[in-house]
Amino acid sequence: MKGIYLGELEEIVLLTIGILDGQGYGIKVQKELSEQLNRNVTLSALHTVMHRLEKKGFLSSYLGGATKERGGKRKRIFQITTLGRNALEESRGNREKMWQLMPAILTQNNSQ
Repeated sequence: MKGIYLGELEEIVLLTIGILDGQGYGIKVQKELSEQLNRNVTLSALHTVMHRLEKKGFLSSYLGGATKERGGKRKRIFQITTLGRNALEESRGNREKMWQLMPAILTQNNSQ
């Protein structure tokens, strides 16, 4: 999977959809981001990111059933794919590698 990079918003949206485990639709993702990270992301920005991640193969989606609460409209529900999980694992590994280097960098700066 060399060369596949996730932007910060892409990464947290993928993580959130994974956390929601089959219930990843726009408003639910928006609410989860707000609750977990105290981060407000517009619904249009989320839809843009989710569709971009689907185009890259990191997410798949399907239309859920119509509900009266939504005036008969169906929700587009997103799920993380194997490729998406792999991208998250790679991103996590890269971050952990960099964090493990951090104490050495701080020690060098303090001794100068």
